[in-house]
Amino acid sequence: MRLHVGSVVLGVSDVRRAEAFWCAALDYRPREEGDETWVVLAPVDGQGPYISLGRSETPIQEKPRVHLDLYSADQAGEVERLLGLGASRVDWADYPEDADFVVLADPEGNRFCVIDKS
Repeated sequence: MRLHVGSVVLGVSDVRRAEAFWCAALDYRPREEGDETWVVLAPVDGQGPYISLGRSETPIQEKPRVHLDLYSADQAGEVERLLGLGASRVDWADYPEDADFVVLADPEGNRFCVIDKS
């Protein structure tokens, strides 16, 4: 067996709030019932890694060393949908002139990018 990514773990202050956002954002569902401290989310279609959400009191990093890149052929539409689900725009000073990404934060403040794959 070769090594592969099984789960990406995000630290959150409110597991239930993060669960609701990421399930709606990515069409995921809880793998099994979680609790107030931990839940593992799985893709409904079975394709892709799990997203694990664990309660954390660690402060949000302004420039996180690890983040999610979400690919879309309809970047503008997905950004608006995610904003409607509770994401927020991040004032990102490091955009290159030809940026193909938009930096957002989930309701917990975890940053992620929506990449234009059109």
